[in-house]
Amino acid sequence: MTARHSALCVEEAEEVVKELRAVLAKAGIILPSLGLDPVSLAREAPCPLVELGRCSVETARRLAGTVVR
Repeated sequence: MTARHSALCVEEAEEVVKELRAVLAKAGIILPSLGLDPVSLAREAPCPLVELGRCSVETARRLAGTVVR
């Protein structure tokens, strides 16, 4: 049961990454390193972490400007 739960978590995390990438692209923001954290993929629980990755200062500024406060 644990392996199946882990697989479902990975699928859900991959879907969230796709959704986030699409939303950011609509805002003109690209995070090249956006993906699943490989270290958290190696464990079975909890679900994997999303790695936002590194970006330029310009991209960080644009990202900060899109956040609703």
